[in-house]
Order: sequence, then C-alpha cells, then structure tokens
Amino acid sequence: MQDLSGSFVALVTPMFENGDIDYVSLKNLIDWHFHSGTDGIVSVGTTGESATINFNDHHDVLKETLNMINGRMIAVAGTGANSTEEAKDLSLEAERIGYKYSLSVTPYYNKPTQKGLIEHYEYITGKSEISQILYNVPSRTACDMEPSTVGKLSENPKIIGIKEALSDVNRFKELISISKSVSDKHFSILSGDDPSFVDFMSLGAHGVISVAANLIPSKIKEICELLMNNHYKQAKEIDANNRKLYELLFVESNPIPIKWALSELKMIQNGIRLPLTSLSSEYHEEFSSLISKISN
Repeated sequence: MQDLSGSFVALVTPMFENGDIDYVSLKNLIDWHFHSGTDGIVSVGTTGESATINFNDHHDVLKETLNMINGRMIAVAGTGANSTEEAKDLSLEAERIGYKYSLSVTPYYNKPTQKGLIEHYEYITGKSEISQILYNVPSRTACDMEPSTVGKLSENPKIIGIKEALSDVNRFKELISISKSVSDKHFSILSGDDPSFVDFMSLGAHGVISVAANLIPSKIKEICELLMNNHYKQAKEIDANNRKLYELLFVESNPIPIKWALSELKMIQNGIRLPLTSLSSEYHEEFSSLISKISN
C-alpha cells in the first residue's frame, strides 16, 4: 500500500447553475491538477459538497473522477456520513468502483462519544476492505476525535491515517507521536487546515489536504516539497504570501468562496447546491483583486 504524503486537493464538485454536475469542468480541473504536480485528489469530501449530493450523484462523481485520474495521481473517495450505515455503504461503493483509499469524517450532528467513534470506524472496516483515512473537523461536526481515540484506531490495519483540521500545536505533536508508534504500517498524518499546515508539517506531519490547492495547486505542491526536504525557511516565505487567500477562502462556509473564485477564473460555472449559496457581494471586490494577482 502506498504511503500517503504531499499535496492533496480537497476538490470542488463543479456544477451548472441549476446544480447538475459539470463533468467537462471536472475533467479539466483534474488534468490541471496533474500538470500542477498535485499528489492526490480527494473526491466528494466537504469541499466537494458531500452533504448535499445524493447517493447516485456521489457514486457518479466518484466513478468519473477515478476514470479521469486514470492512475496519474492518488485517488481518495469521500465516504463520510453521520449515519454509520450510510458511511459503510459509501465505503463499499467506493471499493466496488475501484478506490483503494477513502476519507471518512467523524459523524456530524450526532455528537457521538469517543467509544461511539471507535465503534463507528470499527464497524465500517469490518464490512469493507478499503483503507480508511479518519477525518477530524470539530468546527463542522460538533465532534472532536481525541488523540487517544486516534491511537486506538491506528491499531486497525485498515485505518491508515488521519486528516486533522484542528489547529493546535499540542494536538499536532500528539498525532505525530502516534504515527511514530505504529510499527506495522505507515500511518499518515495529514493537515486539513491551510493556515496551519506548514507548522504541522514542520513538526513531522506528512502532507496536507488543502482547499487552497483548488486555486494554487503548484504553490501548495512547492511548499510541501520544500518542507519534506527540510527547507523550512523557504516554505514559510511562500506560505506567508498565501495568508490573505487562506483568510478569504473561509469568510463564508467552505466551499462557497473557493467555488466563486474558480468561477471568476472561468474554470467552473458558479453552481452550488442549497442550502449553500453564492458568495456574498461584499467580498467580491477584495477577492477579485487577489485572484487577479494570483492568475497573472
């Protein structure tokens, strides 16, 4: 099994203005990421609007994405759900389509206990063979997977890493320590937070699953390469130039800002599914100014 490291993009799901999936734009984005050096594509995660895509669309986007990647990059299927049965079904479907890896967020809204989280992931891995990457994003799920829980789950041979979106140095250190203690496999620690991923990787994390990489894939790749080769000063200098972008990408709920930015660059249409709506006009001028600098 391939070790997961480097620059992964939490890919948007391009849509027409009526909400239908735009597969031509999806193919163009995937080709662009390949030529930009992106190491892996995460399909139908939070940024890909997994919460508002029905099962049939979820299946179709996963299938088409895998076909379009065609072995050129690592493919990761978003399979998380707040229902354990649904997350299991999505994992089985991703496995059937041909994915080797899935990203499974902690069940949102339910607010399970740590025991519930362990049983949730143990149940899924007991029903499917696909390798699971845990995903902890408490700001969206109202559920925090504690490092002790990650430690227990890391003993499961089918759980091969975590995407951690909490920006906390002590949390970083605990997870990296867990990764080093896993003896029979590589346990990938991936940042899920653009503003802090450089700090996380400087401490020993293996890579990032990035929203900003939708817009600046070659820059995120370059930063990851520098960090993985211990060139911390250069990586931080490039990262510092992206700070305003990181901020603007979260002025409203992800993926509202990133989809608007990509539509401004004519890379996708400005389609998004309710209850999410297009970016508020108060942010347009500042965002357009920044985008023009990025694209030049």
